[in-house]
Amino acid sequence: MSVKIRLARGGAKKRPYYRIVVADSRDPRDGRFIERIGSYNPMLPRDHEDRVKLDTEKAAEWLKKGAQPTDRVARFLGAAGLIEWKHGDNPKKAEPGQAAKERLAERAEKEQARKDAEEEAKKAKEEAAAAPAEEAPAEEEAAAEAPAEEAAEEKAE
Repeated sequence: MSVKIRLARGGAKKRPYYRIVVADSRDPRDGRFIERIGSYNPMLPRDHEDRVKLDTEKAAEWLKKGAQPTDRVARFLGAAGLIEWKHGDNPKKAEPGQAAKERLAERAEKEQARKDAEEEAKKAKEEAAAAPAEEAPAEEEAAAEAPAEEAAEEKAE
């Protein structure tokens, strides 16, 4: 029989309250348990003395018998000094999902396309800056013709 030290939820909707219990791992979370060894009220502030109540003697006794604490209860037991608790490592938890990866790839493609367009615009601008030196007389001729055309239109009226 595999025995766990875990939380059994109580309390109303949106107002959780947990009992720290020793139970057979095959039993339901809120179902039958062997012994109640404490309570946990997450609604209280972190520094409140009644947030976690734990009978350390009973917990130590069950740990000696081979009971395995869940992650949250292991944290409480570590704070009480009964076991050495270390933060778990789950690198896949922080990895984005498939849809998020697709959005990131699409965003990267758009960004690359925008950068390419900016580079092309810069090159075109540089070419245009070099080319007007050759085309400048043609522009001046067109500017000189424009007043003559306007004058011709005024005379026609």
